[in-house]
Amino acid sequence: MKAKPAAAPRPSRTRARARARTTSIAAFVVLAALVPTTASASGTQQVEAELPYVCTLPSGPLPATVRVSAEFPERALAGEAFTPSGVTTTVELPDQAVADLAARDAAGVRAATRLGVGIAQNAATATATWRGSAEPAALPESGPLTLVTKGDVPSVAGRGDGDLTFSAGALAIDLALEAADGTATDAATAGPGSLTVDCALAEDAPGRGLLATVPVGTGTAAPSGSPSSPSPSGPAGTSGAPDDGQPDGPGDREAERQSERSPKVLENTPGTAVGRDEVPPCRYDEQHPPTDVSLNAYVTGYANVKKMRGAAYLPPSCVLIEQGIPVPGPPDPDYLIFDTVSYANFHYQERRQTPPFEATFLSFDFAPVKATMVLEQTDTMRIDSRMKMSMTDFSTTTDTYVRAPLVLHVLDLEVNGTPLDVGSECRTETSLTSEDPDPANFPGDHLVLYGRGELLIGQPATGYLLLSGGVLSGEATIPAFTGCGTDGEDLDRLLTASVSGPGNLIKQVQGQTCAIAAPVFPSPTNEGQCTEDLQPYEIPVAEH
Repeated sequence: MKAKPAAAPRPSRTRARARARTTSIAAFVVLAALVPTTASASGTQQVEAELPYVCTLPSGPLPATVRVSAEFPERALAGEAFTPSGVTTTVELPDQAVADLAARDAAGVRAATRLGVGIAQNAATATATWRGSAEPAALPESGPLTLVTKGDVPSVAGRGDGDLTFSAGALAIDLALEAADGTATDAATAGPGSLTVDCALAEDAPGRGLLATVPVGTGTAAPSGSPSSPSPSGPAGTSGAPDDGQPDGPGDREAERQSERSPKVLENTPGTAVGRDEVPPCRYDEQHPPTDVSLNAYVTGYANVKKMRGAAYLPPSCVLIEQGIPVPGPPDPDYLIFDTVSYANFHYQERRQTPPFEATFLSFDFAPVKATMVLEQTDTMRIDSRMKMSMTDFSTTTDTYVRAPLVLHVLDLEVNGTPLDVGSECRTETSLTSEDPDPANFPGDHLVLYGRGELLIGQPATGYLLLSGGVLSGEATIPAFTGCGTDGEDLDRLLTASVSGPGNLIKQVQGQTCAIAAPVFPSPTNEGQCTEDLQPYEIPVAEH
């Protein structure tokens, strides 16, 4: 005879409702940590500094205005590393500079900046380089030229208690010159299509270029009062050790002690090399047979998530490429110009996507958020390359644009150790998007990455070339999310508020390609391009 279960349902439903309420409250607390806070709530200080500079152009020294904006923590602990975020360098060059560039037949420029930053704590000093890159900008018909660059900067840690100061110093502006049709121009002695402008902080700069002060330690002031700002040209000179490396006097011992107390600059070094057994296979197969123009390569890199003030590491991913045939470009009496259109697809377990990758960020500056994601193609990637060969010295420059329609698919999400069920269809509504330099011919949503390669006769190629690889970079807007959540939980708005938005820098490194029809295997006289089973021999290392 079976026991009657009549009395069981009511207590079970009561307990279920209690568990549901507890789960709902816990989910609310966990989800709240996904929403980014304001600068004041997260303990950051917003810096906006406007500084006078003197820049040397072909016509001579010219005044310029440089504006630096960034976010710093309001306070840090001794030994605690932090990274200034949202760093933007805006350079305003006078109209005479525009005339100098126009005299070189330039109609536009692509700028990269290198700002020297002096860092001081008490009497000890160090230096760092803040690098930034900009989207192409057309030369104005009148008035000044404004260049806005963004990029990652090194982390810094104070060695002890005391105010940590950051001061702007020497600035170098690397300009890639472009003609009206978008091709590089000849920049004479500075190299094909390029010009470097050196700028010095003006003598009357307020605060000697002071950008920010971050108190370090538990006190409210530096132990010996406010330190002086470092010299704009770099650290103050100190006596070096003798040739045998041993200090032999008070000055040398003091220099050694100063070095030990100097703020520690943690340059964003390249990522760790990955072994062959740690990367997915990258080979053609029966479902993807190669042709005479088939290439394969690994790509890796970093992608910033601006709202989370962090970067996601993109592991080495396989790309299968069909190289196009060069065709003559627009006529130019001084150059031979060829255009090439190639096409590519990610290749992972028979799908057009990257391998899954994890990223961990801090929300509320204390709640760890770990996400597992993939980038999925919605269409074939297009690679446009334009090569210009000088008729005088046979040097070449190649500008390459990669246009990739990629959605970001979130597989798993964990906040402060608590998993959230995002479901199987949690992704961005559309592809990651970039400002395309040629929107009329390339409409629609897609990511744009850019790279330039240069080749001088008798020297190795530098920069990015499709065959040999190199660095590609760009800036993406992350669209809103859709399809996130299960059992009636809608996580779309929370993820959108936490992650979506513009200004997310991407830096991708492509390795040397393997040409399937003419493979180059490693030998005493050749660097390897292909393994014996026709996979890419080189596994690239990501760079910040």
